Amino acid sequence: MNDAPLLEVKDLVKEFAVRKNPFDKALAGTDLKVHAVDGVSFSLKKGEVLGLAGESGSGKSTVGRLTLRLMDPTAGRVDFEGTDLTTLSEEALRRLRPRMQMVFQDPLSSLSPRMSIGAAIRHGLDVHHVGDRHERNDVVRSLMDDVGLTPADFLFQKYPHQISGGQAQRVVIARALALNPDFVVADEPIAMADVSVRALIMELLKKLKDKRDLTYLFITHDLATAKYLCDRVAVMYLGRIVEIGPKDEVFRHPHHPYTKALLNAVPVPDPGRRRTHELPRGEIPSAVFPPSGCHFHPRCPFAMPACQEARPPLKNVGSGHQSACILE
Repeated sequence: MNDAPLLEVKDLVKEFAVRKNPFDKALAGTDLKVHAVDGVSFSLKKGEVLGLAGESGSGKSTVGRLTLRLMDPTAGRVDFEGTDLTTLSEEALRRLRPRMQMVFQDPLSSLSPRMSIGAAIRHGLDVHHVGDRHERNDVVRSLMDDVGLTPADFLFQKYPHQISGGQAQRVVIARALALNPDFVVADEPIAMADVSVRALIMELLKKLKDKRDLTYLFITHDLATAKYLCDRVAVMYLGRIVEIGPKDEVFRHPHHPYTKALLNAVPVPDPGRRRTHELPRGEIPSAVFPPSGCHFHPRCPFAMPACQEARPPLKNVGSGHQSACILE
């Protein structure tokens, strides 16, 4: 892998306005906002896989969409090979799109029910006028073979309602790879798949990554899958990265209490082994009214008064390993 980052995210912020009637606004005293992403920074080298992990509502999917500029950030920048995507015109961004693709979480909701499987995979090639119709169809059939959609000629004319969930997931993976991208955001690509096919999808993603020299931002709520596929892991909580580092370092020496809690929640294949670790109290707070200081302090068993006062910055706790916690 090269030393220069393929992707670099700097102080990314995304806020969504909460629609309220004038009476509610008057009671609140200000316009309410959802603080979905709150100052996120990270980088990705060519050929690397970064896992972005956390509970639902932590802002993982929003970060993924922001890195591809599927939505505009409130603040911050996203550099792709040194080019700030947030400043590009629509035409310049369109020319860059083939190099950046996304595998969406729910394959059936991201596939048009009126478009055949072959047409769905071919759509990006059609939009960017890659080759003629015959050449595009040949690319599609080759991709279908690569992702295990066989026999390709039989499935080419099928529609999303005529295939299984596992096959639909393979379709959206093939569609993302049709333009031969360098960078892929995989947004919980196994969340909607049956348990019996999740391992197959993970193995497929790994095989395609090696074969095509892909760079992944792999979004997941399951640290066990991140451990299998990723080189580094970033843990998010309520819009912020609270810990980031090499996979083995984070799993062997977790520093932030939230990371420890997520690892303690990973199922252990031993029915006789009882859990002895305390899990976080309550639910993840509202992103409209996030807690002051460290967002995790209302649920943290080690919280101190200082945790409520200021946002703890990411600090080095090991080789390439950073944690946003005041605990030593």
